[in-house]
Amino acid sequence: MLELEKKHPGELEYLQAVREVLESIEEVYNENPQFESAGIIERIVEPDRVLMFKVPWTDDGGKVHVNLGYRVQFNNAIGPYKGGLRFHPSVNLSILKFLGFEQIFKNSLTTLPMGGAKGGSDFDPKGKSNTEIMRFCQSFMLELWKLIGPETDVPAGDIGVGGREIGYMYGMYKKLASENTGVLTGKGLNWGGSLIRPEATGFGAVYFAQEMLNTKGMDFNGKTVCLSGFGNVAWGAALKATELGAKVVTISGPDGYIHDPDGITGEKITYLLELRASNQDIVKPYSYEFPNARFFQGKRPWEVKCDIAIPCATQNELDKADAEKLVANGCICVAEGANMPSTPEAIQVFHEKKVMFAPGKAVNAGGVATSGLEMSQNSMKMGWPREEVDSRLHQIMKDIHSQCVKHGSEPDGYINYVKGANVAGFLKVANAMLDQGVV
Repeated sequence: MLELEKKHPGELEYLQAVREVLESIEEVYNENPQFESAGIIERIVEPDRVLMFKVPWTDDGGKVHVNLGYRVQFNNAIGPYKGGLRFHPSVNLSILKFLGFEQIFKNSLTTLPMGGAKGGSDFDPKGKSNTEIMRFCQSFMLELWKLIGPETDVPAGDIGVGGREIGYMYGMYKKLASENTGVLTGKGLNWGGSLIRPEATGFGAVYFAQEMLNTKGMDFNGKTVCLSGFGNVAWGAALKATELGAKVVTISGPDGYIHDPDGITGEKITYLLELRASNQDIVKPYSYEFPNARFFQGKRPWEVKCDIAIPCATQNELDKADAEKLVANGCICVAEGANMPSTPEAIQVFHEKKVMFAPGKAVNAGGVATSGLEMSQNSMKMGWPREEVDSRLHQIMKDIHSQCVKHGSEPDGYINYVKGANVAGFLKVANAMLDQGVV
């Protein structure tokens, strides 16, 4: 870690992600001297390559703008690079390296043959017209297309990149490469997409949390759930948790959160999706439309009493103070729907209080797992029905949970899901790297 901090000063998110993994795998690493002799740690913490490029584009008024684009190809020991593209003003190299590093182990846990990568740009789609977004996506793909392919690197969506953006990028890739392939996932259903892909990360998070609850003889029925964010993850989680008998009472945005004691379901979710589709503010208008709901300006939803918390927004959104509030209010289960949304101090609180806690690399692996299923469908030139995709996703999440329990169970019966996920994901990748030599 000291060497890494000297090499990459200021890349806080990336260093945080690496530290968590190294602390978790220390014991198993020391039990396998072949890892040390092959320099597995030194090799796995550095990306294979980082591409950074300028993305010039013209707005509807004729003004030229220049954004930065990135693709971090981290590790392809077990399969083609796989990971999303994020378009957001906060995007920088540290965030993309953290996400790409996490993606290695997340993809490993799915048992599907996919390596880890991440990419994106500091471009903000919010407030842009469709033609402006199209021009940006086409310019972005002009640089990216040379590095990707269905057996090389398969990008997907992430924050700021949905079906619209994937469509514009795929159209440009197809023109440049002169071929129709499964090079991107998250595609539209009319041209190679998979059913339930938009909801998959949220569905998978709830399936994983259900397995956590089952270890204590419990389930979602009758439980109160707090969610943060309202992207695809929170939307899918709200749908599935409600289907399993829970009541979802919060969502959030950058400006605050909504508490709806009646539950966020049915027409309310439809209303939120309509707001999101029209690029409008989502959270605050909800409180005007549904009078029993209250908007809390500048606050986070973790002060609301709940049984299950699923943070679905962004990294480090849940800190030590939030964790202490959740514990004090009787929360029994925290499942990370986003990538690394809990700070190390918050995780320590959950572990000390023996609250069930599982990290994003396990809980939110359902999204990339379903992307892997989309790749399978594309390679076979066919599409599976919704029920089959959902069933396969459910089984994958059960299998991931089993791996976490196998490697994370402690003598007192507590399951350290952080350790379990990191060890299980690491061992598969490390052994593949050993088999393939020093490359």
